[in-house]
Amino acid sequence: MSNSQYETYEAYGPAAPSEAYPPSPGYDGFGDGLDEGFDGGFGDDRFRDRGFDAHSARTLPAAHVVSEATVVSGALGAYGGPHAPAYEAYEAYGTGVDAPREPYEAALPRQTGPVVNEGAPDEVARAVAGGRGSRRRKVRYAERSDSSVRRLLPQALVVAFLAGGTSAFVANDKAIELTVDGEPRTLHTFADDVTELLAEEGVAVGEHDVVAPAPGTALASGDEVAVHYGRPVRLTLDGHRREMWTTAHTVQGALDQLGVRAEGAYMSVSRSQPIGRAGLALDVRTERSVTIMADGRARTVRTNAATVREAVEEAGVTLRGEDTTSVPGDSFPRDGQTVTVLRVRGSEEVREEPIPFETERRNDPTLFKGTEVVEQTGQPGLRRDTYALRTVNGVRQKPRRTDSDVVREPRRQIVRVGTKPLPTSAHGADGLNWHGLAACESGGRPDAVDPSGTYGGLYQFDTRTWHSLGGSGRPQDATAEEQTLRAKKLYMRRGTSPWPHCGTRLHG
Repeated sequence: MSNSQYETYEAYGPAAPSEAYPPSPGYDGFGDGLDEGFDGGFGDDRFRDRGFDAHSARTLPAAHVVSEATVVSGALGAYGGPHAPAYEAYEAYGTGVDAPREPYEAALPRQTGPVVNEGAPDEVARAVAGGRGSRRRKVRYAERSDSSVRRLLPQALVVAFLAGGTSAFVANDKAIELTVDGEPRTLHTFADDVTELLAEEGVAVGEHDVVAPAPGTALASGDEVAVHYGRPVRLTLDGHRREMWTTAHTVQGALDQLGVRAEGAYMSVSRSQPIGRAGLALDVRTERSVTIMADGRARTVRTNAATVREAVEEAGVTLRGEDTTSVPGDSFPRDGQTVTVLRVRGSEEVREEPIPFETERRNDPTLFKGTEVVEQTGQPGLRRDTYALRTVNGVRQKPRRTDSDVVREPRRQIVRVGTKPLPTSAHGADGLNWHGLAACESGGRPDAVDPSGTYGGLYQFDTRTWHSLGGSGRPQDATAEEQTLRAKKLYMRRGTSPWPHCGTRLHG
Protein backbone atom coordinates (compact mmCIF):
# COMPACT_ATOMS: atom_id res chain seq x y z
CA MET A 1 0.00 0.00 0.00
CA SER A 2 1.25 3.46 -0.81
CA ASN A 3 2.24 5.97 1.98
CA SER A 4 0.22 8.70 0.35
CA GLN A 5 -3.22 9.49 1.68
CA TYR A 6 -4.41 9.31 -1.89
CA GLU A 7 -4.24 5.76 -3.00
CA THR A 8 -4.25 4.81 -6.64
CA TYR A 9 -5.78 2.01 -8.49
CA GLU A 10 -2.32 0.64 -9.08
CA ALA A 11 -1.87 0.22 -5.33
CA TYR A 12 -4.63 -2.32 -5.28
CA GLY A 13 -3.77 -3.89 -8.56
CA PRO A 14 -6.20 -4.90 -11.24
CA ALA A 15 -9.44 -6.22 -9.93
CA ALA A 16 -10.36 -9.49 -11.57
CA PRO A 17 -13.98 -10.36 -12.01
CA SER A 18 -15.25 -12.61 -9.34
CA GLU A 19 -18.39 -14.21 -8.21
CA ALA A 20 -20.64 -12.49 -5.87
CA TYR A 21 -19.94 -13.30 -2.23
CA PRO A 22 -22.75 -14.43 -0.07
CA PRO A 23 -23.85 -11.85 2.46
CA SER A 24 -21.91 -11.94 5.71
CA PRO A 25 -23.39 -9.35 8.09
CA GLY A 26 -21.33 -10.23 11.10
CA TYR A 27 -17.93 -10.10 9.53
CA ASP A 28 -15.81 -7.02 8.84
CA GLY A 29 -12.71 -8.21 7.19
CA PHE A 30 -11.25 -4.78 6.50
CA GLY A 31 -11.95 -3.13 9.83
CA ASP A 32 -13.57 -0.23 8.10
CA GLY A 33 -16.92 -0.49 9.82
CA LEU A 34 -18.63 -1.90 6.70
CA ASP A 35 -20.26 -5.26 6.62
CA GLU A 36 -18.77 -7.35 3.90
CA GLY A 37 -22.24 -8.15 2.74
CA PHE A 38 -22.63 -4.58 1.57
CA ASP A 39 -19.30 -4.03 -0.13
CA GLY A 40 -20.77 -4.09 -3.57
CA GLY A 41 -23.71 -1.73 -2.99
CA PHE A 42 -24.16 1.91 -1.94
CA GLY A 43 -27.60 1.77 -0.53
CA ASP A 44 -26.28 1.47 3.04
CA ASP A 45 -23.60 4.17 3.02
CA ARG A 46 -23.32 4.78 6.76
CA PHE A 47 -20.60 7.41 6.40
CA ARG A 48 -22.62 10.00 4.58
CA ASP A 49 -24.16 11.34 7.76
CA ARG A 50 -20.74 12.14 9.19
CA GLY A 51 -20.33 15.18 6.97
CA PHE A 52 -17.21 14.05 5.07
CA ASP A 53 -18.47 14.77 1.61
CA ALA A 54 -15.04 15.94 0.53
CA HIS A 55 -13.86 12.37 0.92
CA SER A 56 -16.57 10.69 -1.10
CA ALA A 57 -15.75 8.02 -3.63
CA ARG A 58 -13.18 9.09 -6.21
CA THR A 59 -13.97 8.90 -9.88
CA LEU A 60 -12.04 6.99 -12.43
CA PRO A 61 -10.18 8.61 -15.24
CA ALA A 62 -12.21 9.36 -18.25
CA ALA A 63 -10.96 6.24 -20.03
CA HIS A 64 -12.04 4.03 -17.17
CA VAL A 65 -15.52 5.46 -16.57
CA VAL A 66 -18.20 2.84 -16.71
CA SER A 67 -21.53 3.82 -18.06
CA GLU A 68 -24.38 4.20 -15.63
CA ALA A 69 -26.39 1.58 -17.37
CA THR A 70 -23.58 -0.93 -17.18
CA VAL A 71 -22.96 -0.35 -13.49
CA VAL A 72 -26.58 -0.60 -12.54
CA SER A 73 -27.35 -3.57 -14.68
CA GLY A 74 -24.00 -5.30 -14.29
CA ALA A 75 -21.76 -5.09 -11.29
CA LEU A 76 -24.30 -3.30 -9.02
CA GLY A 77 -27.21 -5.18 -10.24
CA ALA A 78 -26.60 -7.84 -7.60
CA TYR A 79 -27.24 -5.22 -4.88
CA GLY A 80 -30.54 -4.17 -6.12
CA GLY A 81 -33.70 -5.21 -4.44
CA PRO A 82 -34.17 -3.70 -1.01
CA HIS A 83 -31.13 -1.40 -1.26
CA ALA A 84 -32.05 0.14 -4.56
CA PRO A 85 -33.93 3.12 -3.07
CA ALA A 86 -31.02 3.97 -0.81
CA TYR A 87 -28.65 3.95 -3.71
CA GLU A 88 -30.90 6.16 -5.75
CA ALA A 89 -31.07 8.64 -2.87
CA TYR A 90 -27.30 8.58 -2.60
CA GLU A 91 -26.91 9.30 -6.28
CA ALA A 92 -29.42 12.18 -6.06
CA TYR A 93 -27.58 13.65 -3.03
CA GLY A 94 -24.25 13.70 -4.84
CA THR A 95 -21.08 14.46 -2.88
CA GLY A 96 -22.69 16.54 -0.10
CA VAL A 97 -21.75 20.02 -1.37
CA ASP A 98 -24.24 22.73 -2.11
CA ALA A 99 -24.34 22.33 -5.90
CA PRO A 100 -25.34 18.91 -7.32
CA ARG A 101 -22.57 17.21 -9.21
CA GLU A 102 -22.37 14.34 -11.51
CA PRO A 103 -22.10 10.92 -9.79
CA TYR A 104 -18.56 10.30 -8.60
CA GLU A 105 -17.37 13.73 -9.55
CA ALA A 106 -13.64 14.26 -8.95
CA ALA A 107 -12.98 15.45 -5.36
CA LEU A 108 -9.40 14.31 -4.75
CA PRO A 109 -6.56 13.90 -7.24
CA ARG A 110 -6.03 10.43 -8.53
CA GLN A 111 -3.32 8.91 -10.67
CA THR A 112 -4.31 7.75 -14.03
CA GLY A 113 -4.50 3.96 -14.35
CA PRO A 114 -4.37 1.79 -17.44
CA VAL A 115 -7.03 2.34 -19.99
CA VAL A 116 -9.84 -0.19 -19.91
CA ASN A 117 -12.28 -0.67 -22.70
CA GLU A 118 -15.69 0.65 -21.85
CA GLY A 119 -18.18 -1.97 -20.92
CA ALA A 120 -15.67 -4.80 -20.20
CA PRO A 121 -16.57 -7.01 -17.23
CA ASP A 122 -13.16 -6.68 -15.59
CA GLU A 123 -13.51 -2.95 -15.67
CA VAL A 124 -16.79 -3.17 -13.82
CA ALA A 125 -15.24 -5.31 -11.16
CA ARG A 126 -12.29 -2.93 -10.86
CA ALA A 127 -14.68 -0.05 -10.44
CA VAL A 128 -16.49 -1.93 -7.70
CA ALA A 129 -13.20 -2.60 -5.97
CA GLY A 130 -12.30 1.08 -6.27
CA GLY A 131 -15.56 2.04 -4.50
CA ARG A 132 -14.65 -0.12 -1.49
CA GLY A 133 -11.27 1.62 -1.09
CA SER A 134 -12.95 4.95 -1.29
CA ARG A 135 -15.10 4.06 1.67
CA ARG A 136 -12.08 2.97 3.68
CA ARG A 137 -10.36 6.26 2.94
CA LYS A 138 -13.51 8.03 4.13
CA VAL A 139 -13.18 6.38 7.49
CA ARG A 140 -9.56 7.47 7.89
CA TYR A 141 -10.30 11.06 6.88
CA ALA A 142 -13.30 11.18 9.24
CA GLU A 143 -11.04 10.16 12.12
CA ARG A 144 -8.55 12.86 11.18
CA SER A 145 -11.35 15.44 10.96
CA ASP A 146 -12.65 14.51 14.43
CA SER A 147 -9.18 15.03 15.84
CA SER A 148 -8.91 18.42 14.15
CA VAL A 149 -12.30 19.43 15.53
CA ARG A 150 -11.24 18.46 19.05
CA ARG A 151 -8.07 20.52 18.71
CA LEU A 152 -9.92 23.57 17.38
CA LEU A 153 -12.83 23.41 19.84
CA PRO A 154 -11.04 25.25 22.78
CA GLN A 155 -9.83 27.94 20.41
CA ALA A 156 -13.33 28.37 19.05
CA LEU A 157 -14.71 28.68 22.59
CA VAL A 158 -12.12 31.38 23.44
CA VAL A 159 -12.96 33.25 20.28
CA ALA A 160 -16.68 33.02 21.08
CA PHE A 161 -16.08 34.23 24.65
CA LEU A 162 -14.02 37.18 23.45
CA ALA A 163 -16.59 37.99 20.84
CA GLY A 164 -19.37 37.94 23.47
CA GLY A 165 -17.34 40.07 25.89
CA THR A 166 -16.57 42.56 23.18
CA SER A 167 -20.24 42.76 22.30
CA ALA A 168 -21.14 43.39 25.97
CA PHE A 169 -18.31 45.93 26.24
CA VAL A 170 -19.57 47.81 23.21
CA ALA A 171 -23.18 47.55 24.41
CA ASN A 172 -22.44 49.11 27.86
CA ASP A 173 -20.22 51.89 26.53
CA LYS A 174 -22.07 55.25 26.30
CA ALA A 175 -21.09 58.44 24.48
CA ILE A 176 -22.06 61.35 26.77
CA GLU A 177 -21.62 65.09 26.30
CA LEU A 178 -20.70 66.55 29.71
CA THR A 179 -20.75 70.33 30.13
CA VAL A 180 -19.17 71.60 33.36
CA ASP A 181 -19.67 75.28 34.02
CA GLY A 182 -20.04 76.08 30.32
CA GLU A 183 -17.13 73.90 29.08
CA PRO A 184 -18.42 70.94 27.02
CA ARG A 185 -16.59 67.70 26.37
CA THR A 186 -17.59 64.37 24.87
CA LEU A 187 -16.60 61.22 26.72
CA HIS A 188 -17.27 57.49 26.84
CA THR A 189 -18.42 55.95 30.08
CA PHE A 190 -19.88 52.81 31.60
CA ALA A 191 -21.73 54.78 34.32
CA ASP A 192 -25.37 53.85 34.75
CA ASP A 193 -26.63 57.23 35.95
CA VAL A 194 -25.68 60.89 36.38
CA THR A 195 -24.35 60.41 39.92
CA GLU A 196 -21.89 57.70 38.83
CA LEU A 197 -20.78 59.79 35.86
CA LEU A 198 -19.97 62.83 38.02
CA ALA A 199 -18.12 60.62 40.52
CA GLU A 200 -16.05 59.05 37.71
CA GLU A 201 -15.14 62.45 36.32
CA GLY A 202 -14.34 63.93 39.74
CA VAL A 203 -17.01 66.64 39.46
CA ALA A 204 -18.01 67.77 42.97
CA VAL A 205 -21.49 69.28 43.32
CA GLY A 206 -22.55 71.59 46.17
CA GLU A 207 -25.96 72.53 47.53
CA HIS A 208 -26.12 75.69 45.38
CA ASP A 209 -25.03 73.92 42.14
CA VAL A 210 -27.48 72.76 39.48
CA VAL A 211 -27.21 69.44 37.60
CA ALA A 212 -29.39 68.70 34.59
CA PRO A 213 -30.71 66.07 34.38
CA ALA A 214 -30.95 65.55 38.14
CA PRO A 215 -28.49 63.23 39.94
CA GLY A 216 -29.61 59.63 39.83
CA THR A 217 -31.13 59.93 36.35
CA ALA A 218 -30.34 56.93 34.14
CA LEU A 219 -27.96 57.52 31.22
CA ALA A 220 -28.15 56.42 27.61
CA SER A 221 -25.70 56.92 24.79
CA GLY A 222 -26.07 60.37 23.27
CA ASP A 223 -27.36 62.06 26.46
CA GLU A 224 -26.19 65.51 27.52
CA VAL A 225 -25.35 66.30 31.15
CA ALA A 226 -24.76 69.87 32.32
CA VAL A 227 -23.32 71.05 35.66
CA HIS A 228 -23.80 74.71 36.59
CA TYR A 229 -21.82 75.92 39.60
CA GLY A 230 -23.48 78.33 42.04
CA ARG A 231 -21.94 81.78 42.57
CA PRO A 232 -22.65 84.07 45.55
CA VAL A 233 -23.95 87.54 44.75
CA ARG A 234 -24.00 90.19 47.50
CA LEU A 235 -26.88 92.20 46.06
CA THR A 236 -27.89 95.63 47.34
CA LEU A 237 -31.21 96.36 45.65
CA ASP A 238 -32.72 99.79 46.30
CA GLY A 239 -30.96 100.07 49.63
CA HIS A 240 -31.79 96.53 50.83
CA ARG A 241 -28.83 94.17 51.08
CA ARG A 242 -29.12 90.41 50.77
CA GLU A 243 -26.95 87.39 49.88
CA MET A 244 -28.13 85.36 46.89
CA TRP A 245 -26.85 82.51 44.70
CA THR A 246 -26.91 82.25 40.92
CA THR A 247 -25.60 79.87 38.26
CA ALA A 248 -25.32 82.64 35.67
CA HIS A 249 -21.89 83.56 34.34
CA THR A 250 -22.58 87.28 33.80
CA VAL A 251 -24.25 90.10 35.72
CA GLN A 252 -27.08 90.32 33.18
CA GLY A 253 -27.73 86.58 33.48
CA ALA A 254 -27.82 86.88 37.28
CA LEU A 255 -30.32 89.75 37.07
CA ASP A 256 -32.52 87.66 34.80
CA GLN A 257 -32.35 84.67 37.15
CA LEU A 258 -33.10 86.78 40.22
CA GLY A 259 -35.98 88.59 38.50
CA VAL A 260 -34.53 92.07 38.96
CA ARG A 261 -36.09 94.75 36.74
CA ALA A 262 -33.01 96.51 35.39
CA GLU A 263 -34.46 98.84 32.76
CA GLY A 264 -33.14 102.32 33.47
CA ALA A 265 -31.44 101.08 36.64
CA TYR A 266 -28.06 102.06 37.97
CA MET A 267 -25.59 99.20 38.41
CA SER A 268 -22.23 99.36 40.12
CA VAL A 269 -20.66 97.03 37.51
CA SER A 270 -21.21 96.41 33.81
CA ARG A 271 -24.00 94.09 32.73
CA SER A 272 -21.46 92.00 30.81
CA GLN A 273 -19.17 91.65 33.82
CA PRO A 274 -18.34 87.93 34.28
CA ILE A 275 -19.09 86.35 37.65
CA GLY A 276 -16.35 84.05 38.96
CA ARG A 277 -16.78 81.16 41.38
CA ALA A 278 -15.98 83.58 44.24
CA GLY A 279 -18.98 85.76 43.29
CA LEU A 280 -19.15 89.55 43.42
CA ALA A 281 -20.88 92.51 45.10
CA LEU A 282 -23.57 94.23 43.05
CA ASP A 283 -25.40 97.49 43.80
CA VAL A 284 -28.58 98.02 41.79
CA ARG A 285 -30.86 101.04 42.01
CA THR A 286 -34.01 100.71 39.97
CA GLU A 287 -35.78 103.65 38.38
CA ARG A 288 -38.43 105.25 40.61
CA SER A 289 -41.00 108.03 40.40
CA VAL A 290 -40.48 110.83 42.98
CA THR A 291 -42.44 114.08 43.36
CA ILE A 292 -40.57 117.17 44.57
CA MET A 293 -42.61 120.04 46.12
CA ALA A 294 -40.63 123.30 46.10
CA ASP A 295 -41.53 127.01 45.97
CA GLY A 296 -45.20 126.24 45.45
CA ARG A 297 -44.63 123.90 42.50
CA ALA A 298 -44.71 120.09 42.14
CA ARG A 299 -42.09 118.36 39.99
CA THR A 300 -42.27 114.59 39.26
CA VAL A 301 -39.07 112.92 38.07
CA ARG A 302 -37.99 109.39 37.14
CA THR A 303 -34.73 108.74 38.91
CA ASN A 304 -32.35 106.04 40.08
CA ALA A 305 -30.69 108.41 42.57
CA ALA A 306 -29.15 107.00 45.73
CA THR A 307 -30.36 109.81 48.04
CA VAL A 308 -33.24 112.26 48.31
CA ARG A 309 -30.81 115.16 47.90
CA GLU A 310 -29.70 113.77 44.52
CA ALA A 311 -33.32 113.35 43.42
CA VAL A 312 -34.05 116.99 44.37
CA GLU A 313 -31.09 118.17 42.32
CA GLU A 314 -32.24 116.08 39.34
CA ALA A 315 -35.61 117.85 39.60
CA GLY A 316 -33.81 121.16 39.09
CA VAL A 317 -34.29 122.43 42.65
CA THR A 318 -31.33 124.06 44.41
CA LEU A 319 -30.93 123.98 48.16
CA ARG A 320 -29.30 127.10 49.63
CA GLY A 321 -28.04 127.89 53.08
CA GLU A 322 -30.13 126.13 55.68
CA ASP A 323 -32.67 124.80 53.18
CA THR A 324 -33.62 121.20 53.83
CA THR A 325 -36.24 118.59 52.91
CA SER A 326 -39.17 117.01 54.70
CA VAL A 327 -37.30 113.68 54.81
CA PRO A 328 -33.60 113.26 55.56
CA GLY A 329 -31.55 114.26 52.54
CA ASP A 330 -29.31 111.19 52.76
CA SER A 331 -32.24 108.72 52.91
CA PHE A 332 -33.14 106.45 49.96
CA PRO A 333 -35.98 107.81 47.77
CA ARG A 334 -38.88 105.36 47.41
CA ASP A 335 -41.10 104.88 44.40
CA GLY A 336 -44.12 107.21 44.59
CA GLN A 337 -42.63 109.28 47.41
CA THR A 338 -43.37 113.03 47.81
CA VAL A 339 -40.55 115.21 49.13
CA THR A 340 -41.13 118.82 50.26
CA VAL A 341 -38.31 121.33 50.08
CA LEU A 342 -38.17 123.59 53.17
CA ARG A 343 -36.84 127.12 52.59
CA VAL A 344 -35.26 128.16 55.87
CA ARG A 345 -34.33 131.71 56.79
CA GLY A 346 -32.78 132.32 60.21
CA SER A 347 -31.10 134.79 62.60
CA GLU A 348 -29.75 134.89 66.14
CA GLU A 349 -30.94 136.82 69.22
CA VAL A 350 -29.17 137.32 72.56
CA ARG A 351 -31.24 137.69 75.71
CA GLU A 352 -30.16 138.44 79.32
CA GLU A 353 -32.19 136.79 82.02
CA PRO A 354 -31.84 137.00 85.89
CA ILE A 355 -30.77 134.02 87.90
CA PRO A 356 -32.84 133.78 91.16
CA PHE A 357 -30.88 133.77 94.44
CA GLU A 358 -31.30 131.23 97.19
CA THR A 359 -32.43 132.07 100.81
CA GLU A 360 -30.75 130.56 103.81
CA ARG A 361 -32.75 130.59 107.13
CA ARG A 362 -30.82 130.42 110.41
CA ASN A 363 -32.38 130.01 113.87
CA ASP A 364 -31.65 132.87 116.38
CA PRO A 365 -32.46 132.24 120.08
CA THR A 366 -32.24 135.94 120.88
CA LEU A 367 -35.27 136.72 118.81
CA PHE A 368 -38.80 136.01 119.83
CA LYS A 369 -40.57 133.30 117.99
CA GLY A 370 -42.12 134.58 114.84
CA THR A 371 -39.45 137.23 114.37
CA GLU A 372 -37.28 137.00 111.23
CA VAL A 373 -34.40 139.32 110.57
CA VAL A 374 -32.59 139.48 107.16
CA GLU A 375 -28.93 139.31 107.93
CA GLN A 376 -27.73 139.29 104.29
CA THR A 377 -29.78 140.50 101.41
CA GLY A 378 -29.78 138.23 98.39
CA GLN A 379 -28.87 139.39 94.88
CA PRO A 380 -29.95 137.70 91.67
CA GLY A 381 -27.40 136.62 89.07
CA LEU A 382 -27.36 137.29 85.33
CA ARG A 383 -27.41 134.81 82.40
CA ARG A 384 -26.95 135.63 78.75
CA ASP A 385 -28.77 133.22 76.37
CA THR A 386 -28.45 133.03 72.58
CA TYR A 387 -31.51 131.99 70.55
CA ALA A 388 -31.83 130.92 66.93
CA LEU A 389 -34.76 132.52 65.19
CA ARG A 390 -35.90 131.12 61.86
CA THR A 391 -38.77 130.96 59.45
CA VAL A 392 -39.67 127.88 57.36
CA ASN A 393 -41.38 128.68 54.08
CA GLY A 394 -42.22 132.10 55.62
CA VAL A 395 -43.67 130.77 58.90
CA ARG A 396 -41.93 131.90 62.13
CA GLN A 397 -40.81 128.99 64.26
CA LYS A 398 -40.33 128.79 68.02
CA PRO A 399 -36.96 130.25 69.07
CA ARG A 400 -34.39 127.63 69.88
CA ARG A 401 -31.72 128.36 72.51
CA THR A 402 -28.35 127.56 71.05
CA ASP A 403 -26.02 128.96 73.76
CA SER A 404 -26.10 130.13 77.41
CA ASP A 405 -23.44 132.02 79.44
CA VAL A 406 -23.59 133.06 83.15
CA VAL A 407 -22.53 136.69 83.41
CA ARG A 408 -22.95 137.04 87.22
CA GLU A 409 -23.52 134.44 89.90
CA PRO A 410 -26.45 135.08 92.30
CA ARG A 411 -25.75 136.03 95.99
CA ARG A 412 -27.48 134.05 98.66
CA GLN A 413 -29.82 135.75 101.22
CA ILE A 414 -29.44 134.92 104.94
CA VAL A 415 -32.44 135.29 107.33
CA ARG A 416 -32.33 134.89 111.12
CA VAL A 417 -35.40 133.29 112.62
CA GLY A 418 -36.28 133.88 116.28
CA THR A 419 -36.78 130.96 118.58
CA LYS A 420 -37.22 132.87 121.96
CA PRO A 421 -40.62 132.39 123.60
CA LEU A 422 -42.91 135.46 123.61
CA PRO A 423 -43.81 137.19 126.96
CA THR A 424 -47.34 136.63 128.09
CA SER A 425 -48.10 140.38 128.92
CA ALA A 426 -46.81 143.86 129.73
CA HIS A 427 -47.96 145.02 133.14
CA GLY A 428 -49.93 148.29 133.10
CA ALA A 429 -50.57 148.20 129.32
CA ASP A 430 -52.50 145.04 128.74
CA GLY A 431 -55.92 146.60 129.17
CA LEU A 432 -55.43 149.33 126.57
CA ASN A 433 -57.01 149.38 123.11
CA TRP A 434 -53.98 148.28 121.05
CA HIS A 435 -56.18 147.14 118.23
CA GLY A 436 -57.61 150.63 117.86
CA LEU A 437 -54.11 152.20 117.89
CA ALA A 438 -52.92 149.76 115.16
CA ALA A 439 -55.93 150.52 113.04
CA CYS A 440 -55.26 154.23 113.33
CA GLU A 441 -51.49 154.06 112.63
CA SER A 442 -51.26 151.42 109.87
CA GLY A 443 -54.73 150.26 109.09
CA GLY A 444 -53.98 147.06 111.02
CA ARG A 445 -51.30 145.83 108.59
CA PRO A 446 -48.10 144.41 110.21
CA ASP A 447 -45.96 145.09 107.12
CA ALA A 448 -47.17 148.62 106.50
CA VAL A 449 -44.52 151.26 105.63
CA ASP A 450 -45.11 155.01 105.45
CA PRO A 451 -44.45 156.82 102.17
CA SER A 452 -41.08 158.11 103.33
CA GLY A 453 -39.88 154.66 104.32
CA THR A 454 -38.95 155.81 107.81
CA TYR A 455 -41.69 154.15 109.81
CA GLY A 456 -43.04 150.67 109.55
CA GLY A 457 -45.22 148.01 111.13
CA LEU A 458 -48.52 148.04 112.98
CA TYR A 459 -47.51 150.93 115.19
CA GLN A 460 -45.14 152.73 112.76
CA PHE A 461 -41.86 152.26 114.57
CA ASP A 462 -38.73 153.97 113.31
CA THR A 463 -35.73 151.68 113.06
CA ARG A 464 -33.75 153.23 115.93
CA THR A 465 -36.68 153.02 118.37
CA TRP A 466 -37.36 149.46 117.30
CA HIS A 467 -33.81 148.40 118.05
CA SER A 468 -33.89 150.19 121.45
CA LEU A 469 -36.87 148.10 122.46
CA GLY A 470 -34.92 144.85 121.67
CA GLY A 471 -36.13 144.35 118.19
CA SER A 472 -33.90 143.38 115.29
CA GLY A 473 -34.07 144.09 111.64
CA ARG A 474 -37.03 146.11 110.47
CA PRO A 475 -40.22 146.33 112.49
CA GLN A 476 -42.43 145.57 109.54
CA ASP A 477 -40.65 142.22 109.15
CA ALA A 478 -41.59 141.10 112.70
CA THR A 479 -44.76 139.36 113.61
CA ALA A 480 -47.85 141.25 114.85
CA GLU A 481 -47.43 139.76 118.32
CA GLU A 482 -43.84 140.98 118.62
CA GLN A 483 -44.78 144.45 117.35
CA THR A 484 -47.58 144.71 119.95
CA LEU A 485 -45.18 143.60 122.69
CA ARG A 486 -42.63 146.24 121.67
CA ALA A 487 -45.39 148.92 121.52
CA LYS A 488 -46.47 148.11 125.08
CA LYS A 489 -42.89 148.48 126.29
CA LEU A 490 -42.67 151.85 124.52
CA TYR A 491 -45.93 152.98 126.20
CA MET A 492 -44.54 152.02 129.59
CA ARG A 493 -41.56 154.28 128.91
CA ARG A 494 -43.10 157.25 127.13
CA GLY A 495 -46.84 156.91 127.36
CA THR A 496 -48.85 157.97 124.30
CA SER A 497 -46.31 160.52 123.09
CA PRO A 498 -44.83 158.30 120.31
CA TRP A 499 -48.32 158.43 118.74
CA PRO A 500 -49.36 162.07 118.97
CA HIS A 501 -52.36 161.73 116.64
CA CYS A 502 -53.64 158.24 117.47
CA GLY A 503 -52.49 157.78 121.08
CA THR A 504 -55.93 158.77 122.40
CA ARG A 505 -57.32 155.56 120.84
CA LEU A 506 -55.65 153.57 123.57
CA HIS A 507 -58.18 154.84 126.09
CA GLY A 508 -61.11 155.24 123.82
